[in-house]
Amino acid sequence: MDRNRLNELCWASGITTHYGHREVPDETKLSLLAALGVDEATPPGAAGVPDFHGQPDARAAMPDWLAAAPTWGLFCQLYELRSARSWGIGDFGDLARLAGVAGAAGADFVGINPVHALFLGDPERCSPFMPSNRRFLNPLYIAMDDLPASTRPDKAALAAVEAAELVDYPAVAALKLKGLRTVFNRNPFDDGAHREADFDTFCAEGGEALARHALFEALSLHLTDAGHYAGWYGWPEEYKHADSEAVAAFAKSHTREVRFHLWLQWIAARQLNAAHAAARAAGMRIGLYLDLAVGEAMDGSATWGNPGMVLDGVVVGAPPDVFSQDGQMWDLAALNPVTLAASDYAPLRALIKAQLDHAGALRIDHVMVLRQLFLIPQGAPASAGTHMAYPFVEMLRVVAEESRSHGAVMIGEDLGFVPDGFRETMQAANILAYRILYFEQEYGLFRRSTTYPEQALACISTHDLPTLAGWWAGEDIAQRRAFGLIGEDLAAEQERRRIDERTALVNAFIDGGQLPADARDGDEAALPPRVLAAAYRFLGATPSRLVGVRLADLIGPNAQTNVPGTVSEHPNWRRRGTVAVDDIAAIPAFQEITKAMRAGRPRG
Repeated sequence: MDRNRLNELCWASGITTHYGHREVPDETKLSLLAALGVDEATPPGAAGVPDFHGQPDARAAMPDWLAAAPTWGLFCQLYELRSARSWGIGDFGDLARLAGVAGAAGADFVGINPVHALFLGDPERCSPFMPSNRRFLNPLYIAMDDLPASTRPDKAALAAVEAAELVDYPAVAALKLKGLRTVFNRNPFDDGAHREADFDTFCAEGGEALARHALFEALSLHLTDAGHYAGWYGWPEEYKHADSEAVAAFAKSHTREVRFHLWLQWIAARQLNAAHAAARAAGMRIGLYLDLAVGEAMDGSATWGNPGMVLDGVVVGAPPDVFSQDGQMWDLAALNPVTLAASDYAPLRALIKAQLDHAGALRIDHVMVLRQLFLIPQGAPASAGTHMAYPFVEMLRVVAEESRSHGAVMIGEDLGFVPDGFRETMQAANILAYRILYFEQEYGLFRRSTTYPEQALACISTHDLPTLAGWWAGEDIAQRRAFGLIGEDLAAEQERRRIDERTALVNAFIDGGQLPADARDGDEAALPPRVLAAAYRFLGATPSRLVGVRLADLIGPNAQTNVPGTVSEHPNWRRRGTVAVDDIAAIPAFQEITKAMRAGRPRG
């Protein structure tokens, strides 16, 4: 095919063909066109993709009280939480208790990692950002002391997972599934909070999507017991299609097992709702703040149950940046804009609703997904990828409508490669931006607190970045070097720069009045405690509507939650806190920081 004509067809389909002087490989262009169903012989004017032009004018919800006065809340990874009653992993009961602690401290929200359904058949696949299905929940977060009947775990096994520094996902899954099956087989319902009529209503409202997810889970566990993979790519051919005769026969012969997985989803949803109710009862005006991952695993429940909704042959990734010189391969499925438009965006609406049914705020990971995604042909390196446009006007309209319907605050994680004008559009749509303290620099200086935008959430760091103590020590740079994500020369340059950054950060706090004029804390090798307090007072002084206080900054764990670009090289998504939920309020750092936040951002 003539390259000029190929490029014209790509432009008409929203596919980027050049980055400066670098041209995207023709193989990539052809793969993306094929995924969209655009034939090479198609005239550019008849590509048939949904319109990706136009300027959105949608508006998400913005509560009057939040528009009038900024507030703050806590962030944590749910699995990090410890308590005497949980089974080796933080659960929805711990979340409800943390909400009470945070509410009493004056917080208006508790934000957590995505709690989407993962793979019960392979608990080692523990990244919350590579879920099997974003519409449903991870049953490992079920609180075992809030069930229709009690269950007694093996004492030695429970003691082992409780004592572990890292979440032992296989051991936790084995313990919890055994206990949950015991309750389900003995007494799945009661006359109080767990009524069978409510379960039947839940299943009816979940419809085919819920039924197929439960069937997938049952089949996945059945096949992993037989030595196959948990994801459907590794299943026997007759089970790879949800509508096959073999799948129908399995469903018929395993009705009770499928019902068990429906019951797990019902219990999980009920407990997550209870945690949100506990947050509101503790005085929080937002309550729970959930997180929506950017995509789903290629071989998970979502792609198996509704295969036409994703693009074939391509995966989501990220272009080269400071974290990875060669770009990142996220290996996630991308929604198909053609089938989305044909369904009037019903799957997107259902996805947003599934989160907001349990929360007062939602963070959309990599919110640029509403406008474009960086896509890579399966099997190709990340450097071969390119951006493809999405129908921005319609996607944003759906998000805004669901936000208003639920009265929920929307936050868009807008880090990385951000198109020109995108942030301005998000601001106009009442979707709060993300502002990370580490990144707010210009000409070697940290931006002053007064320069932060109002329409934003400000925080020190995220799950992909170190705590302030780790950043101060340069632990993130050392890890990127050790894992080969950056070369030695770049690592040495970043280490030199970090020393200067520490001094620049201290100077910003001096200018803002958070540290005294004679402070020389930047010379210290380890983070001085008063710098942590100054950092949060600095963020509290910004005009940004929300400030997030990272619980790990106050009580640990100190090591980085996730190192982007790694899978097994680092214990991503496994580290547990060292302080029990019920003891958090007594920690001096928690008391100092929350007192400062209450003073600067009092609950109205």
